[in-house]
Amino acid sequence: MRNYKIARRYTKALILIAKEDGLADRYRKELEGFVDVLDKEQDFEAAISNPLYPAEQRKKVLETVVGKIGLSDVLKTFLLLLFEKGRFGELRGVLEFYQTLVDELNGIVRADVTSADKLSDEAVEKIRASLSKMTGKSVMLNVGQDPDLIGGVVTKVGDFVLDGSIKTQLENMKESLKKGERV
Repeated sequence: MRNYKIARRYTKALILIAKEDGLADRYRKELEGFVDVLDKEQDFEAAISNPLYPAEQRKKVLETVVGKIGLSDVLKTFLLLLFEKGRFGELRGVLEFYQTLVDELNGIVRADVTSADKLSDEAVEKIRASLSKMTGKSVMLNVGQDPDLIGGVVTKVGDFVLDGSIKTQLENMKESLKKGERV
């Protein structure tokens, strides 16, 4: 279970360093790469997380791997700090928050757009332009499909949701009819 409060605290410390030395994007790539290694090499993650092995041995394994994959000194130090403080399990949460903060630094917002059918490139571009105008930021879209929507589009930008799906409209109509309201 992730403790987002702790992950956020460590992330803020890393982003402050990244702002200072201007390497926020580099640290993001390095964090993503290291988490990919953990995802692919689950035995490695299990070995450095397993309290049955002495902490000093686990730390040496971590130091060796971190040294071999060519991470920056800042990220090496950061990962070792997480390990030493017993917060290594928060790394994925740190990456998630870090990505969001780097996007903010770069004036980027990420949005999810889901439609019943595949959207044309023109429609995707119109949605991107509208969201960019609405947020005042550059928009990176993650476009997906969900046939259950029947028609229309659902757009999520952070916690903000624009639901223009036929499925939701039908559900709202159904609720109104149950309550005896005029539709």
